[in-house]
Amino acid sequence: MGGERHEPPPDGFEAELDQIDALNRMAAPRPGPPDRQAPGDGTAQEAARRRDSLLLAAGHAVAAADSLDEALKLVGALYAPDFPLDGQCVFGSGEGMLNVLGQYGFRPGGADRGFRMPMTAGYPAAEVARTGRAVYLASPQEYRRRFPATWHMSAGKNREAWAFLPLVTAGRITGVWLAAFREPMEFTAPERSLLTTTGRMIAQVLERARVSRAELELSRGLRLSMRTDGPALTGLSVATRYVPTGGGLMVGGDWYDSIDLPNGRLALVIGDVQGHDVHAAGLMAQLRTAVHAYAAEGHGPDAVLARASRFLTTLDEDRFATCLYIEADPSTGDLHIARAGHPHPVLRTPDGTCLIKHISGGLPLGLMPGEEDYPVDIVRLHDDEVLMLCTDGLIENGGRDMYSGWVRVRDAFSPGPVDDLEAMADRLMSAVLSLEPGALEDDIVRDGDDIALLLLRRDPGPARAEVARRRLMLTVGQDQGQGLAEARAELKALLHDWARPDQVDTAVLLATELLGNVLVHTDQDGALNAYVTGETGRRRLLVEVMDRGDELPHQRTPGELASSGRGLMLLDILADQWGVRPEPEGKTAWFALTEAPPADAGDTAEA
Repeated sequence: MGGERHEPPPDGFEAELDQIDALNRMAAPRPGPPDRQAPGDGTAQEAARRRDSLLLAAGHAVAAADSLDEALKLVGALYAPDFPLDGQCVFGSGEGMLNVLGQYGFRPGGADRGFRMPMTAGYPAAEVARTGRAVYLASPQEYRRRFPATWHMSAGKNREAWAFLPLVTAGRITGVWLAAFREPMEFTAPERSLLTTTGRMIAQVLERARVSRAELELSRGLRLSMRTDGPALTGLSVATRYVPTGGGLMVGGDWYDSIDLPNGRLALVIGDVQGHDVHAAGLMAQLRTAVHAYAAEGHGPDAVLARASRFLTTLDEDRFATCLYIEADPSTGDLHIARAGHPHPVLRTPDGTCLIKHISGGLPLGLMPGEEDYPVDIVRLHDDEVLMLCTDGLIENGGRDMYSGWVRVRDAFSPGPVDDLEAMADRLMSAVLSLEPGALEDDIVRDGDDIALLLLRRDPGPARAEVARRRLMLTVGQDQGQGLAEARAELKALLHDWARPDQVDTAVLLATELLGNVLVHTDQDGALNAYVTGETGRRRLLVEVMDRGDELPHQRTPGELASSGRGLMLLDILADQWGVRPEPEGKTAWFALTEAPPADAGDTAEA
C-alpha cells in the first residue's frame, strides 16, 4: 500500500507524545552488571510493564481524539523495540466492497488511495470483515501461504508482520484495523491483548466520527430546507437569515418559515426549540413541519400554536419551544399575531424609528399541556414599515444582556434606506457577529445562541390600492327550508353584472350543493360568505361555506341512479379552484371562479 513515511506529529499531539515517550524511557529495561544479570531474568515482566504504561498513556490520548486520523497518529506512538508498529490502516465496508477510511504511516497517494476490493476477495481485511475473527500474520511466508492471491500487495514494503483486527461497536462490525510491523512478530498473548484493546479504542473513535458526520448531514439538510426566496404575493417582501453560532452544528433548534395560505394570505413563523444539540435540531424539524401543516389546513394563529404545543408534548416532555406566528393579509397590511413565549417583534417606521411591538402571548410550546391559550393581536403594517422577527441569539450574542443587545440591534436596524431589505438583513447580522473594539483578530463571536432573523416589509405602490370588493354573508339554519332559495337569489344579485351568465349559474349550483351538504349530512347551520374582488372583466368569486361539524367530506363515484354523492365531483369539474380546510371549530368548504370574457356570437352559434 505504499512506502514508509515517518513524519513528526502535528502540534496538537505534542503533549500526548511527550508523555508517552517519558513513560517509555522510564519503563525501558536498564542493563545491569554482566555478572549479576541472568539471561532473560525479568525481561517478560519489564516488557509487560512497558506495554501497560504505553497503553495507559495512549489510551487517554486516543479516547479524546476528535477524528480517526488523529487517533491513528496517537496509536503510532505505541512503537517500541519489541513492538515495532510501523503503519496502520482502517477499512470500512459498503455495497459489498472494502474501502479505506483512514491511514497512518503509508506513502501519500499509494495503492490505498481510492482502494476498493470486493468483500469476497482473498484478502485478510475482507476475511475479518466477513467473519469477525482477527487475522495475525507473523511473517511474509505465513502471509503468502494463507493469502496467495493478495500477499503481493504488501510484499517489498519493508514490513515483516501484520495484524488485522475487527472494529466492533454494539455487537456490529464497523471496520477492520490493520497494524503493520517492520520486524517479524510472534503475536504472543500479551501482544494480542494490546492490539485488541487498541482496536476497541479505535472502534470508539470511528463510531464517534460516524455519529458526527450523521449529525452534520442532518443539520446541513435542515438548514437547506429553511432557504426561502420570499413570498410571491404583491405588497409584501421578506428577507431571512440563519447563522449557527452555538453547539457546533450547522443548525440547532432555531427556525423560520414562510407559508402561502389557501386564503391568499401569508403565514410567517419564527421559533426556537430549547437546546443546541442534534436532538433539538430533530425536534425543530418535526415541530416546523407540524406548524406548516396546521397553517396549510387553514387554522388561525391561536389554533396553530395550540396544536403545535400539544404536538411537541407528544414528542418530548422535557423540551419546550418559543414561537411567534403571523398571518399577514397583503391587501391591507393587517397582521394577526400570536406569540408563545417568544421575544417581541420590532417595528421600524419609515423614518428609522425602532419600537419593540409588545404582543400578547401565552406560555412556550410544550411547557404546560392543557394550558394552551394564545391571544391574537392585530397590527397593521403601513407602507415602508418593516417588522423584525428574531430569536434571542440576535439580541444576546457575544455575551450581551437583553438591554445592551437591544441597543446594538436598534443602532444597526435604524439607519439606511428601506428599499433594500437584503442589505438591511446583512447589516443586522454584521453588527451582531463582528468583533468588539479591542478584540484580537483571531477572535470570532461564536459563544452565543443560534440566530434566526426574518424581516417583513409592506411595499408601497398603486398596484396595492384598495381593491373593489363585494361581499355577501348569510346563514341557513337547519329549520329554514326556504333559506336555500334565498341564498341562491342573493348570490345571483351579487353577480348581476357578471360577464358570463353561465358562470353565474355554475356559482349558484355549487353554492347550493355546499349548503345542501351541510343541511343534509350534519345537524349544524350553514354559513355562506361570498367575495367578489378585482376589476370588471377579470374579477374573482370566492364562496366559502362553513359549519361546526368535524367530519370532512370525501369524494365518491356514485352510480347513475344514486341520489347523492355528486357534490365534490361537481366542484372538481366546474370550479377553477376548490378545497376543504379544517377550522378551529368545524370546517370550511370553498370554491373560486375567475370571470371569463363574454361569449361572442360565433361561440354562441357554435354552441
